[in-house]
Formats: sequence, C-alpha cells, structure tokens
Amino acid sequence: MSIPVLLFASYADAFGTRRLEVPLDVPCQVAELVRVIRTMPGGDRLPVVPLVAVNRTWVREDASLQLGDEVALIPPVAGG
Repeated sequence: MSIPVLLFASYADAFGTRRLEVPLDVPCQVAELVRVIRTMPGGDRLPVVPLVAVNRTWVREDASLQLGDEVALIPPVAGG
C-alpha cells in the first residue's frame, strides 16, 4: 500500500513533484511516514521536525494515519 503526500513550494522543488506515493501500510504514525520520506531523493531537505497536515489540520509526529487521509508537507514560510 502507499500513502499519497502533497508537496508545496520548496518541497515540491526538492522532490521534483507535487505529490509523492510513499510505500507504507496504514495505520501508521506520521513519524514513520516522515522517516520513509527522508530516504527518498530530496528527503534530506526536510527540517528536523517538518510541518505536517492531515485532513487540513496540523498534527504532531505521534498522530495516526488512516486509509484515505489527506497528508501534506508544508514548508516553512517567511513573511514581512
């Protein structure tokens, strides 16, 4: 099984795509998902604790992922 992950801005550039299919079975925790993403080309660009949203809500690394969840990695942004 795989988990679709949406990517934006610098993360989309780093991975060369706006969507990843991460080979991982659910249920699992966000931390497991991030660990697998770090092994992919471009994964070294992620910060120590990346911002992750599940179903449009910010979640912590210990959040559980279920089948059908919408997962997004949100890069840090700066404003002025």
